[in-house]
Amino acid sequence: MVLTHTTNFNYSHPFPTVTLAYFLRYCSPQLNPFANHVLSTDTLSSHVDPDTGRLHTTRIHLKKSRLPAAVIKLLPTSVTGGIADKSSYILETSVVDMREGWMKTESKNLNFAGILSVVEKQLYTAPSSTMAPSQLQDAQSSTTGVETTVIFRSRLGERIRDRIGQGQQHAHQHLDDQKPGWFAKGWVHNLGAKGVQRSIETIASTKTQDQLGKSREGMRAVLERLRMSGIIGVLELRRRAAEGKLETA
Repeated sequence: MVLTHTTNFNYSHPFPTVTLAYFLRYCSPQLNPFANHVLSTDTLSSHVDPDTGRLHTTRIHLKKSRLPAAVIKLLPTSVTGGIADKSSYILETSVVDMREGWMKTESKNLNFAGILSVVEKQLYTAPSSTMAPSQLQDAQSSTTGVETTVIFRSRLGERIRDRIGQGQQHAHQHLDDQKPGWFAKGWVHNLGAKGVQRSIETIASTKTQDQLGKSREGMRAVLERLRMSGIIGVLELRRRAAEGKLETA
């Protein structure tokens, strides 16, 4: 089972500024107070395609666990591995085409994917070139649209079905001994494999709506700082943060 959540939003800033804010959004809590859950960010690769002029970047973020607390509470530590206090690696890829005015990004969790896989895809676009020239000039100087699609998939139910299938190969009287205790009794047994997947995906989808709101607020904070301090001021803040010279509030 796969659950998909899609939202659309417009930033009141031009496309070049929004793309810059995207890459700077995790550089410092002083720049983005909504990114305290991000522990570190590293760039794995970055290059400009000489044929298309597009910037391709791959980064990895270390964040506090993305697995919703409600899922952690529902599942035993034998399944989750006691991950409540652990962190998660998020792989982010992006492609930016400044000439055509679009940026595509994709982020996915590398940890706990067997329990819940979360893939977030975003498409940032400058106003369409089909607009009237006067309208296009005004729009390009003030707005950038973004469509965000988050895809949830829980493979835990598939693992449960596999275990049941293996158990059914044995004599019926031994089947209960083959099932783990957390499945044989309780809510997991009552829901069944599909119910487990549906519950986890629904919980994650509900949580994501709140997270997307905070993500937009974080981008707004970075965009406002860029407006007030300019690129040089923000890059100086980023440098000081990297060197550990910023005072903690």
